[in-house]
Amino acid sequence: MAITFSDLHTESGLKSLNDFLSGKSYISGDKLTKDDIKVYAAVLKNPGDSFPNVRQWYNCVSSHLAASFPGKAVGVGLGGKAAADESAKAEAPTADDDDDLDLFGDETEEEKKAAEEREAAKKPAKKKESGKSSVLMDIKPWDDETDMKKLEEAVRAVAMPGLLWGASKQVPVGYGIKKLQIMLTIVDDLVSVDALIEEHLTVEPCSEHVQSCDIVAFNKI
Repeated sequence: MAITFSDLHTESGLKSLNDFLSGKSYISGDKLTKDDIKVYAAVLKNPGDSFPNVRQWYNCVSSHLAASFPGKAVGVGLGGKAAADESAKAEAPTADDDDDLDLFGDETEEEKKAAEEREAAKKPAKKKESGKSSVLMDIKPWDDETDMKKLEEAVRAVAMPGLLWGASKQVPVGYGIKKLQIMLTIVDDLVSVDALIEEHLTVEPCSEHVQSCDIVAFNKI
């Protein structure tokens, strides 16, 4: 059954999450899942000691994400649209300024330079080469009677531009059940791992063999 959290930017929303996480390490089950990532994105920042369960969970998810993105971040700031709109309004000429406009005067050097920059901006920019990522995924069957060979065949039958399946192995889980652990390489601009799981691996025909999929590791190449 789906779990719903609301207003996680407020104290009441954080209290609800804090109560839910009492005695739990993750939102769903005993491992990090997409549910944790979705909730993590809705929590604006680590709430600190006021909500100890949320604080511990937040730090845990942060450490997992940091391991998946080993590059050094420099930090970014996000501005609002309102400030840009106000600045544009302030710079817009008013009707009283019309008398100062020389519609038929000689073109100045500044105007020539601005025109050249506008023309250059119209030219299509050289397309940047898209990045790639290496993903390690766990794919779990329904039970010990699931044919793992057919499961892997169904998984590898999923094909799309920018997706390349790699090496795989079967890993014992317990009670005679094994999971398929498989590598894949994706072109970031062409393949979304979330969409791959939700729209291909956990729907028919794969869903006849596949119960769930988990991302174990995600690294940029």
